[in-house]
Amino acid sequence: MIKLERKTRETEINLSFNLYGSGNYNIETGVGFFDHMLELMAGHGFFDLELTVKGDLDVDAHHTVEDTALVLGQALAGELGDKAGIKRFADVVIPMEESLVLVAIDISGRSYFAHDLEFTTDRLGDFPMELFTEFFNSLCRNAGLNLHFRMYRGGNNHHLIEACFKGFGRVLDQATKQEKRLVGKPLSTKGILEGVKNDNSD
Repeated sequence: MIKLERKTRETEINLSFNLYGSGNYNIETGVGFFDHMLELMAGHGFFDLELTVKGDLDVDAHHTVEDTALVLGQALAGELGDKAGIKRFADVVIPMEESLVLVAIDISGRSYFAHDLEFTTDRLGDFPMELFTEFFNSLCRNAGLNLHFRMYRGGNNHHLIEACFKGFGRVLDQATKQEKRLVGKPLSTKGILEGVKNDNSD
């Protein structure tokens, strides 16, 4: 279990995170659609997440979403440590009614995020669609994840994003499982996996 606090002039965040939990969550960011997606991610990833965020929503939701990802990424990096023994790679194809999305991850310590999702609206509820990319960019940068979303079939924008958050939870759960044949070593022919330097500057 990792507990983190981050306070700036833009956001105040309190987070408790247990990577190897049971999918329990209590989330309040002030952005309803974002809360819903984080709940799906935690539930389908079987990690425990307690999160409260007070952000400058009078400006917009940008700082709230990006800083939440920053702190969550730091917590994930802390839980992973030197990544010894984890399977590292995982992928899953998630159907959500008419939508179909591939989610693939490499917990390498090297940050990269890419997607080819095609959205047909600017926002869902109180969530601007451009913050989808901001969230996962910030998360990957701070956790050291290589993450890809591939849209096989589009459709309803809510369904597309929901498939991604559910899929991310699933691949994170699979990639962080222990591989007993590694005997406590990281899965790398170099002998180490890259680390992430978090400096709280964002």
